[in-house]
Amino acid sequence: MRYVKLGSTGLDVSKVCLGCMSYGVSERGAHEWTLGEEESRVFIRRAIEAGINFFDTANVYSDGTSEEIVGRALNDFATREEIVLATKVCGSMRRGPNGSGLSRKEIMFEIDQSLRRLGTDYVDLFQIHRWDPRTPIEETMEALHDVVKAGKALYIGASSMWAWQFAAAQYAAERNGWTKFVTMQNHYNLVYREEEREMLPLCVDQGVGVIPWSPLARGLLTRDLAESTSRKETDEFGKTLYPGANSVVIERVAEIAAQRGVSRAQVALAWVAKHPAVSAPIVGATKPHHLDDAIASIDITLTADEISALEAPYTPQAVSGF
Repeated sequence: MRYVKLGSTGLDVSKVCLGCMSYGVSERGAHEWTLGEEESRVFIRRAIEAGINFFDTANVYSDGTSEEIVGRALNDFATREEIVLATKVCGSMRRGPNGSGLSRKEIMFEIDQSLRRLGTDYVDLFQIHRWDPRTPIEETMEALHDVVKAGKALYIGASSMWAWQFAAAQYAAERNGWTKFVTMQNHYNLVYREEEREMLPLCVDQGVGVIPWSPLARGLLTRDLAESTSRKETDEFGKTLYPGANSVVIERVAEIAAQRGVSRAQVALAWVAKHPAVSAPIVGATKPHHLDDAIASIDITLTADEISALEAPYTPQAVSGF
């Protein structure tokens, strides 16, 4: 495993982040593609043994049970000081007018709930899961600053939003002497590159570390277009993401993988990781080869010709993911 600084911070993270959305069960109806606790622990342990120290979850993943499973596994298989643990806040966790969003009330309540579920005194990275149009950004940023000053989070990050919104949040924090975001978790892969227009250049300019979600386009880049999976059939959010995905890009990934004698996932992840803004792609794992491919991708350096072949067929896509 190799490690990099997370953006312009002094924090060292593995070049692969294990995304834990696939771990957890929900009384409100679990996704068919999520794993129960015993199955999930196998992947978390394998990740730790491979040198992965960066784990990302969220309060809304399987109604908080992802945090519970991840917290117990990390406590059993790792030492807290060696792990970089990230979670998120914003989505709906309970019924009622204050059951979601980024108000001061919600942030202060949910950080404590996340810490309880994770079984830890602090998280390394506390992220807003999306932009909350109903709450002034100044209220959100001050509350996040207070979370950091209370020692409940070491750093804060943001997720998919417009670049102007991210800039407004950073400006509000800088103007008031509050903690600024050090990461952006956004939607980025070979069939969805709209983030290259504004967000990624902004992050490079400001030294913000990018930790992309869905770097394999929900598995679209790892298989033939006509091939289906349980997640593809049942992931309602995923169905909204790639209606206009360019099939030629997917074919180019397959061709280059075949020429190199590696998996398609390794090629697609190597392409995402090469961007100067990217610190570590967030990769989910529900089968053993998912982790193997993610780790192997770190050692792949694509040639200029391969990059050109992968990028040339891209066609503009409708903005999606937020």
